[in-house]
Amino acid sequence: MNRRKKLIFAATTGVVLLIVGILFFVPRPTPHAPKQSSSEAVYYCPMHPQYVSDRPGDCPICNMRLVKKEPEPSTQTTPNNPNLATPESIAKQFTSICYLHNCEKLHEGKPCPMTVVAKPGEKVTCPVCGTHVAGGKILYWTDPMIPGFKAEGPGKSPMGMDLVPVYEEIGALSSTQGPDGYAPILLTPQKQQLIGVRTAPVERKNLTKTIRTVGQIAYDPQLYQAQQEYLQALQAAKRAEQGTIPEIKEQSQRLLASSRLRLRLLGMNDALIDEMASWQAPDQSLLLADPEKRVWLYATIYEYELPLVAVGQTIQIDIPSVAGVSKEGVIRSIDPIIDPQSRSVRVRAVLTDPEGILRPGMYVNASIQVQAGETLAIPEEAVFHTGTKSIVFIDKGQGLFEPRDVQLGMKADGFYEVKVGLSNGEAVVTSGNFLIDSESRLKAALEGMGGGSSEGHQHGQ
Repeated sequence: MNRRKKLIFAATTGVVLLIVGILFFVPRPTPHAPKQSSSEAVYYCPMHPQYVSDRPGDCPICNMRLVKKEPEPSTQTTPNNPNLATPESIAKQFTSICYLHNCEKLHEGKPCPMTVVAKPGEKVTCPVCGTHVAGGKILYWTDPMIPGFKAEGPGKSPMGMDLVPVYEEIGALSSTQGPDGYAPILLTPQKQQLIGVRTAPVERKNLTKTIRTVGQIAYDPQLYQAQQEYLQALQAAKRAEQGTIPEIKEQSQRLLASSRLRLRLLGMNDALIDEMASWQAPDQSLLLADPEKRVWLYATIYEYELPLVAVGQTIQIDIPSVAGVSKEGVIRSIDPIIDPQSRSVRVRAVLTDPEGILRPGMYVNASIQVQAGETLAIPEEAVFHTGTKSIVFIDKGQGLFEPRDVQLGMKADGFYEVKVGLSNGEAVVTSGNFLIDSESRLKAALEGMGGGSSEGHQHGQ
């Protein structure tokens, strides 16, 4: 029995030794063996690192120029490896700049945020647009494959990749002096996307300003009476001229001048008054519907709109009570006196109404289109009114936004006419500029206290 146990133990021991021998002496493939030789170049897309190629060219995803991948130092610790990597050299692999450079080249109509990899302090060139970028201090750590991901220090991303630092750009801020209380700022593409920055070009446009107001078909017994008095005074003056009594001639001329002045105060200009000299009776349309189908329109114009309105301009109306009906007339006179309470005046226009739709006292919607001609213009959303000045922010590219003091002209249907301060082709911020304004003011205040340059305060994170 004891002998049988010894034989079983010896057999078991032999099997174990055989397995150990196989594990030690059978050659195994080296882990992580490279698929390509070290002499063969590998090219990859900085924005899509998963795409690699053995020759230079363009990325089929975003059309960016492929970048040559530098060979990594070996980390094997065999005595036969003369290029043994030290912990310091391994750590330097993770100090490259992952600078999300806002490349000025367009891809499908949109700027492409190019990832530029460089060593700290190294001056490099964007392989797409040729712009030089350089690294300053570390702003945060990120994973290029996860847009918007930030970490305060090195480590692993949620995808398991090593984080790389994002550095601020050195020497990017313009030296141009902006308005008092404002300073140029840098914003990374991530922050621009977060706050919803949008821009629009400064361009020449044919501006048309539309003045909208409320009009009323005239019912004006006072003006009708004044016209009647003027026509009577005019007839009396003509009869007095045929007489021989000087006193009567003088009195009739004074009465005529007085009635003419009253017409002027009621809103008729000299041209209309002179036209009345051929009338046989006052204008009946001021009281009742005119058999000749002519009506007068009174429309209110505010004081600030007066420089844009003149006699002879066309005025359009639509009638709320009659859908789909619109008419057009010509402005014949403008009241000479501004209402002290409403700060407005009345313009008087003549309309024709062959259908007999319009009635004295009826309200209508009126509009006057003012042609400003071709001029440099920007969207009204781009302008900040501070009370004493008008500020816009210029997108200079590469994440730089510069404040600019501008002088504006007429506001016309969503655009401002630009008099001074901008050039054709520049890009102004139209969305997200409220937060850019706050950043610019804060940076200017810190620089005014002497803290802006010493700490490198940069709101580009």
